[in-house]
Amino acid sequence: MTSSSPTETSLRWAPWWVLAFVALWPVHGPAEVVLSLGALAALAVLALSRFRGGMTLLSHEAWALTSVLFCAYWIPELVSSIDAVDAGRALRESLVDLRYLPFLWLVAMAVADERGRRLTFGGIAVIATLWLVDGLVQAATGWSVGGPATADRLSGVFGAENLKLGLVLASLAPFPLAAASQRFGVVGWLLMAAALVVVVLLAGARASWLTLGLVLVFSGWRQLGSKRAMLVLGLGGALLFALSMTFSDKLQERVERTEAALNGGTEGLDHALSGRLPIWQAAWNMAVAHPVNGIGVRGFRQAYPEYAVEGDPWLQDAEHGAGYHAHQIVLEVLSETGSIGLLLWLGGVALAWRAWRFATPAARARAAVPALALGVTVFPLNTHLAFYSTFWGGLTLLLAALYSGSLLARPGDADDADPGAR
Repeated sequence: MTSSSPTETSLRWAPWWVLAFVALWPVHGPAEVVLSLGALAALAVLALSRFRGGMTLLSHEAWALTSVLFCAYWIPELVSSIDAVDAGRALRESLVDLRYLPFLWLVAMAVADERGRRLTFGGIAVIATLWLVDGLVQAATGWSVGGPATADRLSGVFGAENLKLGLVLASLAPFPLAAASQRFGVVGWLLMAAALVVVVLLAGARASWLTLGLVLVFSGWRQLGSKRAMLVLGLGGALLFALSMTFSDKLQERVERTEAALNGGTEGLDHALSGRLPIWQAAWNMAVAHPVNGIGVRGFRQAYPEYAVEGDPWLQDAEHGAGYHAHQIVLEVLSETGSIGLLLWLGGVALAWRAWRFATPAARARAAVPALALGVTVFPLNTHLAFYSTFWGGLTLLLAALYSGSLLARPGDADDADPGAR
């Protein structure tokens, strides 16, 4: 066993910094402070260790992949600001988002060894489980740490003015599922899956239903085997869905809205998509009008009236806010960053996939949990929050760094399978 360098020892706090960032997501301001301070701390550590073995903090491959995935996200921002509809804001967003790069290095360093992965993955699982329990309590009593259930869906710790509970739990679901499976086996996995289904269903965001469904299929396949997974997920999902439908009128309304897509016709599809077809049409019009570098990140709301079709219902409902972003990752990238942005995003996906393909079985086992979380979060056949917003962009980049740092661990750790990721 090799001894730890002073720099490695000084970074033993890195997992706790990552966990503080995740735990503070429900309160946006403090989470931003932790992110910014973490970026500065990472830069300070790198500056102090540059000539004292700093490259031992991460493998060369992890440095490269983390940086490349950041660039695939950030360079489209910068290029889009050249002739953006709101050039000042687009450029400001690009400059502010530079802080993500050192923070992502810090996140990757946090999971570059077995101890760091155990603390970070286990800590995220604990945080998600606490939010899950809070959601279950709110479903039963109407009370939550985030306040009473004043909205038409579960809001949990995020509060009724910030309805992200279902989306966040669905994206983070691989972490508590893996932890429950490791500690309690199949029974633990099944109980955690059932709790996630109840809360995510009642949280109401149908995009999170699909995200969680993908997580349960892939995680269940690995945990139970293909036939048992399909049987258990089918029967269990049907039972929980029936119970939720029985006790939730709002859930029934959302299911009926979803079923409208099966009736055929544009009106039924638009109703099932909560009126998003006009938004997607406007996003496509922006992409066609600005095919090279888009209208500029975070300029969607300002450009919307110009590119909306005649009679667009969202222009008659200014308070709704559905026209603030494209609600779909491919259309967001195309409309706001153009073909340059889409090519760079696809390049990032290709490199992440290439790293997975050529990784050892032990490395894949280490990175399986964040890989699944990242994959379902950016799954293109779904609706999404804005990836160039601070909150969802930060969540996505965090998962990318967890994936890079755990897949391409430090030399000396790369061949050691991590039981916590199994």
